Amino acid sequence: MLVWERPEPPDRPAPAPLSRERIVRAAIGLADADGLEAVSLRKVAAVLGVGPMRLYGYIATKDELLDLMVDAVHAEIRPVGESWREVLHSLADTTRQAAHRHEWFADLIGGRPHLGPHTLAGGEAVAAAMSDVDLATAVPAIAAVNAYVIGAVRREITERRAERTSGMDKTQWQATFGPYLRRAFATGRYPALATVVHDGPHLDADETFRTGLGYLLDGIEARVSGSS
Repeated sequence: MLVWERPEPPDRPAPAPLSRERIVRAAIGLADADGLEAVSLRKVAAVLGVGPMRLYGYIATKDELLDLMVDAVHAEIRPVGESWREVLHSLADTTRQAAHRHEWFADLIGGRPHLGPHTLAGGEAVAAAMSDVDLATAVPAIAAVNAYVIGAVRREITERRAERTSGMDKTQWQATFGPYLRRAFATGRYPALATVVHDGPHLDADETFRTGLGYLLDGIEARVSGSS
């Protein structure tokens, strides 16, 4: 029986009462502070002031704990809007915001579908918003938005981590490697790339995300209009 369907142990008097919600909140606190490597059933038990064995009545494995953590973050992702385009935009935006609050979340999305109740509720909201669009268009459209968001937030989180590891922000990194690029472009072997770097727009992360998402939604809208 999956963790979503398995009942919790009955309440009993204890110095430190437990629930899956309390366990998950403690695990998220550890991950937010120090990443997924800081999360273990032993460390969560220590935060809650209980022995590790008490957690096994609620959660059988670390994988179950990670599933519960992901679903708890999905409670923060509530796509809203009056049209399918607004809902897909909201899905992308709120997923990105959640990943910025919980960097580890970006490491756990993008594989097999998550099946927790909060995740399913978000999926229901998106599917309902696209209920008037034929499934042959709606299903790949939703998948495309999810893929765009996952790729974008992973790039952004990777950049954040690189800044912390290297001690250089984006401007400092560019200043360090700029001379190398100028020498490379001066060879004449990369004329198209040199034009992009020299003359292209230099957007920040928010602008890059919004612009790319807009292009994607424009393409979906054109396909929806063409199939109507």
